[in-house]
Amino acid sequence: MASQLALKSRIASTSSLSKVFKAQEMIASAHIARAKALALSSKPYAEAVYSAARNLVSHVKDVDHPIFKRDEKNPKSAVFLVTADRGMAGAYNSNAIRKGEELMGEIEKKGKEPLLFTFGKRGEMYFGPRRKLEKSWGGHSDNPSSKQAEEIANALLSLFLNGGAGELYLVYTEFINLVSQKVRVLRLLPIELVKASGPAADPLYEFEPDAEDALDALLPRYIASRIFECLLSSAASETASRQNAMHAATENAKSLIKDLTVSLNKARQAQITQELTEIISSADALSKKK
Repeated sequence: MASQLALKSRIASTSSLSKVFKAQEMIASAHIARAKALALSSKPYAEAVYSAARNLVSHVKDVDHPIFKRDEKNPKSAVFLVTADRGMAGAYNSNAIRKGEELMGEIEKKGKEPLLFTFGKRGEMYFGPRRKLEKSWGGHSDNPSSKQAEEIANALLSLFLNGGAGELYLVYTEFINLVSQKVRVLRLLPIELVKASGPAADPLYEFEPDAEDALDALLPRYIASRIFECLLSSAASETASRQNAMHAATENAKSLIKDLTVSLNKARQAQITQELTEIISSADALSKKK
């Protein structure tokens, strides 16, 4: 059995950690409502922009635009991975990193080279010693801005349009609810083309000056809106994961303190019993001498 001093030390250190976990849980709880609202409110806009792009091309003929062209001969594929800047968020970072590794493995099996871009310091720290990073953004994983999303979108779109990559994937964690978050892989470019059939296949719109100019204007907005939506969804997932992880850690710390306290009380009782036994033995020995 551990000594009383060692048990007291473990109880004190666990109690200190429990306070840290509780503070982190309270901070996450204070932020989760805003993060959830932003994540859910951004999704309809991003979906509308995506739907507009698909509907546009479905109702025009002979559109030849990079947003829909899949360059099978291009040997490179860009992967944008979203992680957190900080830890203490349960399996949030490890799940995203694992999915990113799986995706890059699949790209390499096809004989292509993955070009890795990361958002969040955890992804940069993990892949930095293992793979070449094309570019990394960090510092605002729990509160991303639209300006930062536009900067990322411009960099990735420029790479795609200049032939630096034939396709663009985004790996992020989708916020479903406070207890459920799922890592997703989204192919941003090229957009999957679904042509309309039947009466809807006839042109329904007129464009000035033309459809390709409309797509040129729509493409940056599409990429920026999708990236911003994914960053907000990941931010909400990070905050929810941290809240859940810190709550579990706090409960585990309380349970450990309780177990250690029981062990400490047993150690005290054993010491008292031993001391009483020694006193009684000494008294018996003195009485026999007399």
